[in-house]
Amino acid sequence: EKMNSAMSEEPDALSVVNQLRDLAADPLNRRAIVQDQGCLPGLILFLDHPNPQVVHSALLALRYLAECRVNREKMKSELGMMLSLQNVIQKTTTPGETKLLASEVYDILQSSNVSDTDNVNEMNYRRRKAQFFLGSTNKRAKTVVLHIDGLDDSSRRNLCEEALLKIKGVISFTFQMAVQRCVVRIRSDLKAEALATAIASTKVMKAQQVVKSESGEEMLVPFQDTPVEVEQNTDLPEYLPEDESPTKEQDKAVSRVGSHPEGAASWLSTAANFLSRSFYW
Repeated sequence: EKMNSAMSEEPDALSVVNQLRDLAADPLNRRAIVQDQGCLPGLILFLDHPNPQVVHSALLALRYLAECRVNREKMKSELGMMLSLQNVIQKTTTPGETKLLASEVYDILQSSNVSDTDNVNEMNYRRRKAQFFLGSTNKRAKTVVLHIDGLDDSSRRNLCEEALLKIKGVISFTFQMAVQRCVVRIRSDLKAEALATAIASTKVMKAQQVVKSESGEEMLVPFQDTPVEVEQNTDLPEYLPEDESPTKEQDKAVSRVGSHPEGAASWLSTAANFLSRSFYW
């Protein structure tokens, strides 16, 4: 009976964590989410969820929230945050990309109270520690900056996000909508061309790589038109179909939350109510 109950609640958990992830992607929402009483504890509890997609989505939300510097101290001191991140990193059943993403969030939060002079040494120490957690078989991550023609609204961002999530080897990504860019963290053995192939598969967007010349100037380098075979992420479940997806009204939710604080409070209280019903019964 308990198992059936958990299974029936799972789509709700996934829809809530995906909504939080989408809202956290907008910089205007990040402080409100962390200030809310229920959302940060809920995301920490999601890190221990049996569905790997819920865990991965919660980590992406935390990665977005940690980009806001003023959030980091509160996130780090939140009960269970650092311990839960370590558990994800150390758990043998955690997919490799999810481990790397958890290590990245851990590094950012762990270094949040370090002075600038010590920051580099501390980050290097944390990276070594994270690599120790990951084990020697996991390769290091690298960052690819993409300029994406056609990335001009939140529905296109959703398409791009779904395409990237399907690629085995993608760890995290951050959108810079104002300049049509996406910063993607990938495993070092994944070719950047695979990202371009996935984005081209949307039929409405095309990616070029942003690289720096020797003089430090940024240049756009087009990818070859030959498609690269992309290995699919088989260890994470597919997203809900569009007609069932609880996040398809996401455009309205993001604009409402980003531009009107009272909208944020209303939506976040709904999420917090769901979290308290799910975890504190």
